[in-house]
Amino acid sequence: MAGAAETAAGPTRSAPPLDEQGRYVVYGPRSVAVIGLYLVLVGLLVYLNTGTAYAYPGVPLLLAAILLVYLARYLTTRYVLDAETLSALRLFGSRRVRLEEVRNIEFANLRDLGPIGLFGTWGWRSRVFSPVLGPFDAIHTDSRGLLVTVGRVPLFVSPRDPPGFARELSRRARSWGVELPGPAPPVSRRDAG
Repeated sequence: MAGAAETAAGPTRSAPPLDEQGRYVVYGPRSVAVIGLYLVLVGLLVYLNTGTAYAYPGVPLLLAAILLVYLARYLTTRYVLDAETLSALRLFGSRRVRLEEVRNIEFANLRDLGPIGLFGTWGWRSRVFSPVLGPFDAIHTDSRGLLVTVGRVPLFVSPRDPPGFARELSRRARSWGVELPGPAPPVSRRDAG
């Protein structure tokens, strides 16, 4: 009965994912296919290392170790909003921005921003060049996310719930007296899938 009443009144918002310090913490979406591909490639490289036909037999193990580091970076990508900062975190490469420096929050697709080359999005530092924006940082696990205009270098993030994260980021940035443009457009079901 209560479920039918909630549906008739519209969807209910769940409480934001706050940790014990009151920080809004969200991980990036993870793809089973991406994780599986990393693991298959690592397994293949370890298997290839068992052969003796190589001039440098340790190279496949080195490549497998590099892939494991990139998998760890993928799995540890998370976003934290506290009272003063937005932190885009991951293993060996993060960016923190002060909420008072946020100037715009908009939904974006990494493919539409037009980064040049595969290594632009896989780069260690995550600095990507776009013919549309110029340089920007991309700490992401998905191509759909949010472009946060802050300072001289924008930041692209891909939290699991982009609309919810955008609402919370906007609320916290406005608490610093930041005047943002109107509300960001909602993401439609077709765009989200």
